[in-house]
Amino acid sequence: MANLLLLVGTAKGLFILKRGGNGRWSIDGPHFSGLAVYSAFLDQRKGRNVMWAGPTSWHFGAELSKSTDMGKTWDMPENRRIKMPAATKTALENIWQITAGADTDSLYVGTAPGGLFESHDQGETWKLNSGLWKHKHRKQWTPGFGGLCLHTILNDAKDKNDLTIAVSSAGVYRSADGGATWRSTNDGIKAYFLPNQYPEFGQCVHKIVRHPRKKKTLFLQNHHGVYRSDNGGDSWKEIEEGLPSNFGFGMTVSDAGSVFIVPLQADAERYTCEGKLRVYRTRDDGKSWQPLAKGLPQKNAYEVILRDAVTSVGDNIFFGTKNGKLFASMNDGDSWKMIEGSLPEICCVKAYLV
Repeated sequence: MANLLLLVGTAKGLFILKRGGNGRWSIDGPHFSGLAVYSAFLDQRKGRNVMWAGPTSWHFGAELSKSTDMGKTWDMPENRRIKMPAATKTALENIWQITAGADTDSLYVGTAPGGLFESHDQGETWKLNSGLWKHKHRKQWTPGFGGLCLHTILNDAKDKNDLTIAVSSAGVYRSADGGATWRSTNDGIKAYFLPNQYPEFGQCVHKIVRHPRKKKTLFLQNHHGVYRSDNGGDSWKEIEEGLPSNFGFGMTVSDAGSVFIVPLQADAERYTCEGKLRVYRTRDDGKSWQPLAKGLPQKNAYEVILRDAVTSVGDNIFFGTKNGKLFASMNDGDSWKMIEGSLPEICCVKAYLV
């Protein structure tokens, strides 16, 4: 049985969970006690095992922190690693995403207000991507409920110049030159709340994931809408038939190519449909969806799952709720078990084999 590690960011700190060969889970934390953690990442490239986290104080702002001893200690540098340049006349509000770049020394961070930071020296130095920041559309972007958050960063391991990002509520943008220039790629995605419901940009995208083998196949959970692209994001088509709702936040894809979402009951209500906690899975790229409920509460389960609180590694699927419940499936979603039931509000879950 493989050893697993979970980085669970909550509204009151970061928890580190480990499952050993005996199948039992241990939990350590909270790190950054009292601070909201919406992003975490374990860099395993070149055997580094460096942890990153983005704790946010609603008084002092956000910071990018690093641990080189698997979470035993964390640095909080006096000179912040990531900060908005003075010329932007704005401040760093939150860190929404931390992820690896296509080459082994690159890292990317997505922030509010809609900023993409990049490092090409293992996180020693960072710069704001000016191509996206100076994009001609930016002045017309409007924040979503969680702010103007850049929450998704996808890159192609075979082409380090191919980058895709999503911002709420600006939509999907793609670069073919390593981030020097960007174009909006929202063709087919609906913005039902705008007079023109199929605009060039302005969609409230909640999450995008890439198929593990078909690199041009992407899946997208929108603010009302579930989509697939077969051309790397250039165009999108709806794949929501068979779902109880097309509204939700989190989305992940397993190594087997199964896509998982947790539909919520409309944007005004934002809880699980009919008060039943059901994960929906497609194994045919969205042609059909199956409800998965074995081991999940099906009565009075009014849960909310946030955009980065659904994750996978191998065929192991994990998700956390705003009520502090953490669930796991070790068989591609066929059955589920609750790992923890009384954590603070869960903001993000990241899973790794260690």
